[in-house]
Amino acid sequence: MGEFFDIYNIIFIVLAVVVFLRLRSVLGRRTGNEGRPFDPFARRGGQAGSGNADAGPAQPPSRDNVTALPTARLPAANDTPDQAAEETLKRFAPEGSKLHDGLKALLAADPSFSPERFVAGARVAYEMIVTAFAGGDRKALRPLLSKEVFEGFSGAIAEREARGETVESTFVGISKAEIVAIAMRGVTAQVVVHIESQLVSLTRAKDGTVVEGDPNKVTDVVDRWTFARDTDQRDPNWKLVATESVE
Repeated sequence: MGEFFDIYNIIFIVLAVVVFLRLRSVLGRRTGNEGRPFDPFARRGGQAGSGNADAGPAQPPSRDNVTALPTARLPAANDTPDQAAEETLKRFAPEGSKLHDGLKALLAADPSFSPERFVAGARVAYEMIVTAFAGGDRKALRPLLSKEVFEGFSGAIAEREARGETVESTFVGISKAEIVAIAMRGVTAQVVVHIESQLVSLTRAKDGTVVEGDPNKVTDVVDRWTFARDTDQRDPNWKLVATESVE
């Protein structure tokens, strides 16, 4: 009887191990589709980065990979790439407008581009970058920004640190985000997004006194950010190449 009990105990243990291994192989597997957390404020009244949104998108950035903004379109079952692109054009930009021409050129280079999904990703990137800048988190900023913009943001953080200042920032939300310009410069796509957001932000000196901002006031912030990516690359990653504060 003891041998009988021991044999069944061993069988159950083996089955438990097999089930555990099968579950781990499924739940622990990365497919490459999980994405990364995906979404700074430029100094108010000034501009950071290498471009001016009013003058058109910025110059082409380097080819460094960054966190991807979701841009893939989910086509209808019978859609061809041309049909999907045509539907996007009709839905998003009036024919004859500069925005229509820019989107048409981008869709020719990347038929999977979706303005709606791009804007959703840009909103996430905006919040992440604003929050990381306020916290002085260079590690979080680096993969999201072009080299020039990162250097500008990093320099501003360094100046703040040298003065012993800290920023306390609460991101309230984004009331408006829309694409206002699209251009192709060679194989580099550039998309300018107009963003209206609300923040509570203040800067404290080394001794804790408030030198700028109000902890009880929500501030309206209006920015135009330019994102870019190399459409010749299979990885659809975008990065911030210019920021501009809009008065």
